[in-house]
Amino acid sequence: MSLNGLFRVSRAVKSGGKLLNKTCGVCSTDSQSPRFFRTHPRSLAYAKDLFLGNIAKKEVFPYPEISNEELDELNQLVAPVEKFFSEDVDSKKIDEEAKIPPETMSGLKELGLFGMQVPEEYGGLGLSNTMYARLGEIMSLDAAIAVTLAAHQAIGLKGILIAGNEEQKARYLPKLSSGEHVAAFCLTEPASGSDAASIQTRGTPSKDGKHFLLNGSKIWISNGGIADVFTVFARTEVVDKDGNTKDKISAFIVERAFGGITSGKPEDKMGIRGSNTCEVHFENTPVPIENVIGEVGGGFKVAMNILNSGRFSMGSASAGMIKKLIELTAEYAGTRKQFNKSLAEFGMIQEKFALMAQKAYVMESMAYLTAGMMDRPGVPDCSVEAAMVKIFSSEGAWVCVSEALQVLGGLGYIKDYPYERYLRDCRILPIFEGTNEILRVYVALTGMQYAGKILTGKIKDMKKGNLGVVLEMLGKRLRDTVNKKVDFGLTGKDGVVHPSLMENSKKLEENVYSFGTTVESLLYRFGKTIVDEQLVLKRVADIVINLYAMTAVLSRASRSISIGLRNHDHEVLIANTFCAEAYFQNNYLMAQLEKNSPENNDDSIKKIAMQVLEKRAYVCSHPLDRTF
Repeated sequence: MSLNGLFRVSRAVKSGGKLLNKTCGVCSTDSQSPRFFRTHPRSLAYAKDLFLGNIAKKEVFPYPEISNEELDELNQLVAPVEKFFSEDVDSKKIDEEAKIPPETMSGLKELGLFGMQVPEEYGGLGLSNTMYARLGEIMSLDAAIAVTLAAHQAIGLKGILIAGNEEQKARYLPKLSSGEHVAAFCLTEPASGSDAASIQTRGTPSKDGKHFLLNGSKIWISNGGIADVFTVFARTEVVDKDGNTKDKISAFIVERAFGGITSGKPEDKMGIRGSNTCEVHFENTPVPIENVIGEVGGGFKVAMNILNSGRFSMGSASAGMIKKLIELTAEYAGTRKQFNKSLAEFGMIQEKFALMAQKAYVMESMAYLTAGMMDRPGVPDCSVEAAMVKIFSSEGAWVCVSEALQVLGGLGYIKDYPYERYLRDCRILPIFEGTNEILRVYVALTGMQYAGKILTGKIKDMKKGNLGVVLEMLGKRLRDTVNKKVDFGLTGKDGVVHPSLMENSKKLEENVYSFGTTVESLLYRFGKTIVDEQLVLKRVADIVINLYAMTAVLSRASRSISIGLRNHDHEVLIANTFCAEAYFQNNYLMAQLEKNSPENNDDSIKKIAMQVLEKRAYVCSHPLDRTF
């Protein structure tokens, strides 16, 4: 019997034929009941509320936990998956041959890793987002495998899972969850990258009205050469309620067996070399009309929901990779001697390990906080939180790998060792699943729009010169200048943060309050034109990412010390150190966002860039040039 089967049998035996979730107090005979970690649904999005200068502490405190039953279930999976990756995965061979061996793929399928989040009724493991994130830590030890599995289930089959009808789920999910069929997600095109709405692939109804004929090309498709089932996005004509015909994007489930599909040769990539990436071409590919996901013309929303739902897992995956790298590098630093000292005794080397440990802790904290939010009842909107996890983790991973290689010196640069592969593999992280530039714009604009809707009346009154509103604003600024005291209830009588973290919880409160004031000022200053102020939006995004990260580590460290987890004092030390640094970063960023700020060099930056881009070259004269 496969591990997948044993896992389900064990679950049934342990619960006496029932699933018991202590945390939400639900006992159900339905083996497909969603895994909920809290008794209350999300009433609002925590991150969006930060833009109003508010902390919705009930959303993030206490830190999410899973039940003992689910922890037992998870441990049943973790051990054999760790064993498989340590004993049966040859990452060096996968990288060199740019292919995952068939026997490795078979092992992944046997472990049930192709159906981690597919409900059990369709043959999957039915894991929660939190449990999925934990396995993601292990799978990240081979980036090519991690990308292959993520392309299959985090985006490839996710459209069927979250937006497909029952017939589509019953038809496709069983073979996809077993790995008999592999899935791919087809959105990007030669002329359409981050601007997903500009795709040109077209779906045209057949004469008999029973099919759509797909024509077009997709590029950079993970699993594109090995997939049996594709989620494809194409333009279709839709007649609106007024009788006008418009082009809108639709989502289709497309089988390779339908015909008219060709895959290009695998791309020769810098990293994640073992994953299959290629072009996929559709030429009069007939797709049954019943294979439309959702409604015709509703594909763009489906695509965004798919992408938004999977980004959070990059946090746990990146943390898993960095934790392994810390182990390998610390061993080297402890044994390598220079100047009669081990490398571990030098201050600048110690700084690198402190940075790596801090980044890994923050990634983990953000990822599992977000996963816990997503696992609550209802359909929580965690798209902003997930995007922030992706941005912080992908950039943090790149910094950590670079620092690790610096510790290793020449050893880290040699292909005989795994370290340089880590560097090549992780460079893709800030690029795929939405570039970090696009995601920063998304985070900032989503939050600004949320705040703008609530503050619209006040801003209009300010612009009209309403005396009462103006005096209120001036009075607030005067009070803040003389004696700014902020209290969101994180500490004190009904506090949720442990006393050992009190100082930095106050810094979080102060930052959040100031951020709300900054957002209000920016909305007043720019109005709708804020969408064109990308350098402003970048700072706004960086501030709120820091605020969410501070929240996550304070919540997690408070839980750890309160329940007496091993090494909780180390967690508190990391949390306090990170929050202190983030506090000063936020203050500087907010200072730059003030009108006529001397710290802001945006105009000069734009001028430099425009002069370079106009010439399509470096503009300055060579230092050896002369005029005489």
